Amino acid sequence: MKIRTRIALQFSLIVASILLGFCLIIYFTTAAYSREDFYERLKKKARTTARFLVQVKEIDQNLLKIIDRNTLTALYDEKVLVFDERNKLIYASVDDHIIHYQRSLLDEVREAKEVETWSDENQLVGLFYDEGGRKLVVLASAYDRVGRSKQINLRMTLIWCLMGGIGLTVGLGIFFAGQSLRPIGEINTQISTITARNLRQRLDEGDRKDEIDQLAVNFNAVLERLEQAFEQQRSFVSHASHELRTPLAALKSEIQLGLRRRLNPDEYGDILTNLLSDADRLIALTNSLLFLARTLENISQMPLEPVQMEEVILLARDELLSAQPRYRIEFDYENLPQSETATTVSGNEELLKRVLLNLMDNACKYSPDHTARVRIRTDEKSCSVSVSDEGIGMNPEDTERIFEPFYRTATAAGYDGFGIGLSICQRIIELHQGQITVKSRPNEGSQFTVQLAHL
Repeated sequence: MKIRTRIALQFSLIVASILLGFCLIIYFTTAAYSREDFYERLKKKARTTARFLVQVKEIDQNLLKIIDRNTLTALYDEKVLVFDERNKLIYASVDDHIIHYQRSLLDEVREAKEVETWSDENQLVGLFYDEGGRKLVVLASAYDRVGRSKQINLRMTLIWCLMGGIGLTVGLGIFFAGQSLRPIGEINTQISTITARNLRQRLDEGDRKDEIDQLAVNFNAVLERLEQAFEQQRSFVSHASHELRTPLAALKSEIQLGLRRRLNPDEYGDILTNLLSDADRLIALTNSLLFLARTLENISQMPLEPVQMEEVILLARDELLSAQPRYRIEFDYENLPQSETATTVSGNEELLKRVLLNLMDNACKYSPDHTARVRIRTDEKSCSVSVSDEGIGMNPEDTERIFEPFYRTATAAGYDGFGIGLSICQRIIELHQGQITVKSRPNEGSQFTVQLAHL
């Protein structure tokens, strides 16, 4: 069932229930009021008859019957019966009808003083009259023809109004539901035309005030991220192909050189040395690409445990200095930790060590004095590690793109590297739900800061 139809039906059921409730309340309230009003009229009739019969000596039973039959307030099928203390009928307003009554009703009237009940379709009132030394029971009954007729008319009017109201509600519900959901239909139509080839297409965002416009805005944001992901994928494939092609071409050239003519052992040694260098470069690049792909995995697949950031820094420093003895690493605290857990974070030690190793290596590589300065700082929520240098630095345009895979600044072209390391660092820190930022100025150096929440 379509949402438009479901909304219209639900709205119609709610309105129909409300209308039905109001109709029932009106009908039964009116019926109760009409019934009580008719009972009051019967009580007045019974009291008047008893008063004439007892208090007015000039009126006998025959004259009282004439008065009852010709009064303007006479009711349809009206009967008035008066009984004395011995349940003897002393007055009846009709002579040509067989009068039925139960003696138990007379006893009930004497006990309750006033009784309202039914006699077939007629309403009946019983009153106990105690005046002038006489104790009488008066029964008055009649058929409320006018009231019944009004109730029938009211019932038919309410039924037709209810049916008309329900029909009008269904029609208007379908119309307005369709009008309200039409933008969603338009969005569906626009979405159906978006494919991998035209991810630049965007949905109409309207005035951005209602929920449907916000849905279009959010969907456009998703498309923007998808487009960026596709663009990064294409860029990644293009740069990876280019980077892989360079050492492979060098390998092929060296092999062709060795096969072109017979060489002496020293020349073969030079070719093998070049082949080994190109192979190492190819292996390093392949490992970097594989590691970059692995960092795209979900954080749930990466084991996390408490990690002391000082230990990670020292491990990364020792590993870098063992490979590059000419590098210098200066490590210190910006502020003393206030507790033992101030520098403890939840993470993967190997991955965090790779981040710091890469940042230290870059700082030493791009600095004339090959020195990296590492500082650790803590606050109430996080632990921050900054790695700074006084090297070539970057301009603002480069700092915005430095974490893109294979991106290298113009000033770094003369240094070894593939432009993958910082991208890997960013992915690792994102997996740890942290943040990595950079501050840099040309020829003044750079500072990379890693911020992680501590335990």
